Amino acid sequence: MFSWMGKQAGARERAGGGDAVQTVTGGLKELYARRLQPLEDYYRFQDFHSPTLEEADFDNKPMVLLVGQYSTGKTTFIRPRSCRVLYPCLPLPLNSSTVFKRLNSKYLLEQDFPGMRIGPEPTTDSFIAVMYGDTEGSTPGNALVVDPKKPFRKLSRFGNAFLNRFMCAQLPNEVLKSISIIDSPGILSGEKQRISRGYDFCQVLQWFAERVDRIILLFDAHKLDISDEFSEAIKSFRGQDDKIRVVLNKADQVDTQQLMRVYGALMWSLGKVINTPEVLRVYIGSFWAQPLQNTENRRLFEVEAQDLFQDIQSLPQKAAVRKLNDLIKRARLAKVHAYIISHLKKEMPAVFGKENKKRELISKLPEIYIQLQREHHISPGDFPEVKKMQEQLENCDFSKFHSLKPKLIEAVDNMLANKIASLMSLMSQEESNMPTPMVHGGAFDGTTTGPFGQGYGEGAREGADEEEWVIAKDKPVYDEIFYTLSPINGKISGVNAKKEMVNSKLPNSVLGKIWKLADCDNDGMLDEEEFALAKHLIKIKLDGYELPSILPPHLVPPSHRKPLQVSE
Repeated sequence: MFSWMGKQAGARERAGGGDAVQTVTGGLKELYARRLQPLEDYYRFQDFHSPTLEEADFDNKPMVLLVGQYSTGKTTFIRPRSCRVLYPCLPLPLNSSTVFKRLNSKYLLEQDFPGMRIGPEPTTDSFIAVMYGDTEGSTPGNALVVDPKKPFRKLSRFGNAFLNRFMCAQLPNEVLKSISIIDSPGILSGEKQRISRGYDFCQVLQWFAERVDRIILLFDAHKLDISDEFSEAIKSFRGQDDKIRVVLNKADQVDTQQLMRVYGALMWSLGKVINTPEVLRVYIGSFWAQPLQNTENRRLFEVEAQDLFQDIQSLPQKAAVRKLNDLIKRARLAKVHAYIISHLKKEMPAVFGKENKKRELISKLPEIYIQLQREHHISPGDFPEVKKMQEQLENCDFSKFHSLKPKLIEAVDNMLANKIASLMSLMSQEESNMPTPMVHGGAFDGTTTGPFGQGYGEGAREGADEEEWVIAKDKPVYDEIFYTLSPINGKISGVNAKKEMVNSKLPNSVLGKIWKLADCDNDGMLDEEEFALAKHLIKIKLDGYELPSILPPHLVPPSHRKPLQVSE
């Protein structure tokens, strides 16, 4: 057991705290040290699946891994060039003519980082961890993996061939105070490129995938073919499907009809590689260094951009949940691993015929999986991949395996059944007592307030900063309709209003909400201003925007506004 874990657990016991924890992070460390790590060590879990967790694995900031074929815009995603880049990470006004002026000055980091290379040819040939530092600089891989404060120590097992292609770029950037970004080499096609790397590229990706909070796969609208290495890379993310997001880049280079075909082809290609019934979330946009070549889908690109922007910005808020989820997945796999190893130990002969029995057990591993599923009521999805496990068992001495130790299994079961629930309760308390953590700085500044906030000046927010009632410009048209509905004493009945409102073909549930918002004085009738408001709200809904729950002050008809009380 690592010293930091043992000291932490021992200090809590001496203090009389038992299993009590003070923070979610501290709780995760303690549960791992006292409940899960003993099981992993006893059955050599780290030799088969994932290295033992260290303190930095629990304390590190949320990480985003960028993966894609060469020249799809991975490095540009971090630090865009020229005037138009990092589309999904920009606070774009959906109906503002200043959108491209905004793109001139807003980027994710808004500065270059050490080791950055951008070009149409394969440029990034290394894994680059872009992280926060008080001063700008870079740390080579061999020095990085001996730093106990960084979560990369276990990467040393991939050897110098990898470490010479791994570095950490540090810079004092506000965005990097909340998240870290892992830029990966562009994936090429062909056997030569795969062999010439000198290290197991997919194994490295799998190592990162187990530890990052988000995996972003980038595709070029003109490079939808998934090479053998790219296919193997995606398969290495097995079990991490909830972290994957897909970005279809440079979508402005095709028209609407072509984009539909491109999107369909992408989903078909992904479906052959990612064997899940759920459909991956695909963000369609453009990260090109020039103005949009086709503006037909500009609004689609902007809405998709905002969705991805929010997804990245919320990562710090979800970091604790992600670490807890990963610990649970690790615990379930460790339990299954213990059952497999102990079963193989039990089936081995005491003296003669060990090698023959070993080969027989390895060949019958699929049947052993089924047997263990029935005996211990384990889901098939919790078992490791059969082929990979068989390859790893080839080099093992089964006689050195341990028999089943029920106390270790019970400790993990107790952790999953009871301790995790307590930690979830503590997590809820922390969230209620602390401000919601969000990414700030760079392109994330000013995205919640001001004219560049999401949805500013759109839908129900249109006209919020104008002195004149926003509906006034369309009121003459609405008045003409109003006076055809037989108003009495300046008002129309609900029956007559309904005849006009149902022409919108909106469902009654929506029209009922619009009526409730428009009937400001709750008299069951609409005057000409209230009718104009109802027509305006119908237009908002038909344009694809959501209706407000409460009528905003700027939409209240002038004759229904309460006069301001001036204090004497």
